[in-house]
Amino acid sequence: MGMKTDRKTGILVAVALLAGLFAGWLIFGERGVKTPDGFIAANSGATVWTCSMHPQIRQNEPGDCPICGMDLIVLKSDDQADENPVAVTMSPAAMELARVATARVSESAPVKSVRLNGKVQADQRLVFSQTSHIPGRIEKLLVNFTGDRVTRGQTLALVYSPELVTAQEELFLARKTMDTQPELFRAAREKLKNWKLSDSRIDAILKSGTVLTRFPVDSDVTGFVAAKRVNPGDYIERGQVLLDITDLSRAWVFFDVYESDLPWVKKGNRVEFTVPALPGQVFYGSIAWLDPVIDPQTRVARARVDIPNTGYHLKPEMFVQGRIESRLPGKTEALTIPRSAVMWTGERSLVYVADRTERGLSFAMREVTLGPALGDSVVILKGLEKGEEIAVSGTFSIDAAAQLSGKPSMMSPKGSEKPPTGHDHGKSVSAESPSLPSDQGAIPSISPLIDGYLVFKDALVRDDLQAAKKAADSLKALLGTIDTGSFPENKKDRWLKIKADLTGFLDPVPQKQTIEDVRKVFQSASVTMINLARDFKPMDSPLYIQHCPMADQEKGADWLSREKEIRNPYFGKSMLTCGEVTDTLK
Repeated sequence: MGMKTDRKTGILVAVALLAGLFAGWLIFGERGVKTPDGFIAANSGATVWTCSMHPQIRQNEPGDCPICGMDLIVLKSDDQADENPVAVTMSPAAMELARVATARVSESAPVKSVRLNGKVQADQRLVFSQTSHIPGRIEKLLVNFTGDRVTRGQTLALVYSPELVTAQEELFLARKTMDTQPELFRAAREKLKNWKLSDSRIDAILKSGTVLTRFPVDSDVTGFVAAKRVNPGDYIERGQVLLDITDLSRAWVFFDVYESDLPWVKKGNRVEFTVPALPGQVFYGSIAWLDPVIDPQTRVARARVDIPNTGYHLKPEMFVQGRIESRLPGKTEALTIPRSAVMWTGERSLVYVADRTERGLSFAMREVTLGPALGDSVVILKGLEKGEEIAVSGTFSIDAAAQLSGKPSMMSPKGSEKPPTGHDHGKSVSAESPSLPSDQGAIPSISPLIDGYLVFKDALVRDDLQAAKKAADSLKALLGTIDTGSFPENKKDRWLKIKADLTGFLDPVPQKQTIEDVRKVFQSASVTMINLARDFKPMDSPLYIQHCPMADQEKGADWLSREKEIRNPYFGKSMLTCGEVTDTLK
């Protein structure tokens, strides 16, 4: 009996133990465990979840990244064997969670939207100097203010002229002998007409029989007084300028065209522009003249648009913002893809080409040669064919999966057998802003500009829109204070280009309404400032180039900082510590 009881008890204990182990597996078996090399490795299962920013995180269930708190994404299922050894396969669920979207490479007209800043000026052909045809003393000035509107024939001033008093007396004497000496009368009359007196006014003088002592000076044109040259009591000579009068019924708009945009800007281009002072109004015109010479100080050429100014809404010195839709010279069709599809490493431009199979969708990295940028798209000169399918968003997530799988990726062109310990995106350099070559020798006079830039950066870190706009304006003002006297000759032209680029970036900041718009300006300025720091070496302490892979729609963006600690200006408090140090400038 005792033996049967012991056997029964043993069976029950064994069953209980197995049940406990099974329960433990249910509770803990799907959790990842930390490996000695720092990875959080998933146990064997059907699905691997990872972080798009930190692909070393791998586990078998959804959740949040323990490093940055982002939602984990599905990376790969065990039954999804890659048919292409260099491609990474993603399930539909993984693509949806990673916000991966694809599109076909197509041909389109290579049209670039060129943005221009400029000012309204008076039409120089309609600027008139009103002179006096009568010498004498100004007894009364009837137009006393600049900006006054005058019309043709309007009396501007009354002038006492001894010469005209004498000429009138001669006319009265000649009238007495008009029957016997008509030629003398005609000569006296013509003398008055030479003083710009009309026949009707001469007839009125003869009819009155009284010598006039004050004579009117009438306006020859209609317009606005731009400048007053005389005052009451002044003695004037014949032909002396009294007023500058400008006809504002037509206006000139001068736009600044940077060197890089000159190939896109031609005489006859249609320009659409707005005026910040006139919200809601859109103006149109065509380029009538393009400056053949580049200004050596600003490094820009001017383009002029002639435009009717009905209602005189456009006033000289008003700021304007224009846009030209220009075609690429010599091409009617070209391969174009969204700029969001391209990943830049500084040396290479990469896209992920999609391949649809029975097992799903896979992506393989491919290097491409870029042509001109066309706003939100870019021309492809080499590397893609019409009709190929590419990833146009979520490319960062695809690259993370490729690195995790040891496949060719942005920073590992040949791939690697061992997964990386982090997602190193390196430096994201714009295709339109290549780095300047570095020379030896520091230029400390540039350091105030670095300080002003860092104030701009810190305002964005705090999500302070008004402080950021003020800092951007101060940074622009600093550009004019830099002493270039100590610059080597080989750097003066570079400085002028940098100054022109930064001015162009910072000019529209006061009109920006959202902090996201200001951050876009900061991103462009940061590329130039990094090039400046590399080339001019203005720092007396290290500067750190920091990189956020999530900025600019996951294409990544860089910035400068004096501290190693990440304080992200592209996301502020929402992703304050997102990023990494990619380089140190000393």
